[in-house]
Amino acid sequence: MRYCFSIVSAILFLAVAMCSNVMYSTTGAEAATTAATDNPWYWISSDNNYTKYYNTSQVKVQEAFGGIATRITAVTKTTYSYGGAKETLDNYGIKDIRPNDLAYSLATVQVCPQTRVLAYMDEVFYDKNGKKLWSKQYQPLKYKEMNSQEFDEDFYAYIVDSVFGMGEVERRSASDRWLLLRQERLPNGGYVSCMADTTTMRVNGENIIFWEWQEYKSASGELEEIHFLKKAINIPQYTGKIVRYQHWNPREGWKDYTDRETDGAYHAVVKGSAEETELKALQAYESRNQKWVHRYSLEDYESLYR
Repeated sequence: MRYCFSIVSAILFLAVAMCSNVMYSTTGAEAATTAATDNPWYWISSDNNYTKYYNTSQVKVQEAFGGIATRITAVTKTTYSYGGAKETLDNYGIKDIRPNDLAYSLATVQVCPQTRVLAYMDEVFYDKNGKKLWSKQYQPLKYKEMNSQEFDEDFYAYIVDSVFGMGEVERRSASDRWLLLRQERLPNGGYVSCMADTTTMRVNGENIIFWEWQEYKSASGELEEIHFLKKAINIPQYTGKIVRYQHWNPREGWKDYTDRETDGAYHAVVKGSAEETELKALQAYESRNQKWVHRYSLEDYESLYR
């Protein structure tokens, strides 16, 4: 009997070891598939091209400072229509997979809420039968800052809300998401409208950081240009700078003008200028929404949330 017990124990030990090796040879997204069987994917959004989900059981705080999460990982799922699959494969430069064959993908992502960035750690494409078509481990990680133009913004919002519950998802669809900073007529008869995206707004030190959407229209109302700017405004010092500059017009489409149009330096905000009008609008918003603009802050989280 002891001999038989030893044989059974050895077999069980080998089986466990083999399972462990299999588990660690898969990507994080693949390993989460088994868990997702018992924990259904949570639906986020759908359009003509994509349907997005994330698995609530796979949201993990990997690093924290003073009890505040600074690095979060999660597993996402995207299903594709033909158009969505074609667009994705074209964007990835993948030519040996037909759009008809790509049914869904799983990805492990990493999120850093203090800087509003998301990076893909690994990603796997599957056909409708669950056959793996393509996979990639991303090293080094390439972080993308989340704003209204990013495909992954809704993933980011749901993942961060599952940890902090501060209303990222609600703010994305809020009627007052876009804060009007200024609107004025131009010498050519057209006008410019400038709005701050409050989902991106946060205070870091003395700076309020946000993305601003500027629309330039002709006198007849035709859209001529869009300036999409990441700004840092130091309200106490009355200075500001443009951190990133994305430009659009009907002829060229979207182009990055950061190197061409910015110098990386802070410049004084002149009294009575358009920039001062924007600064005052930001100052008023910050004073009314202290908890929101200081969310996830490592500097003053304790004083705001005690």
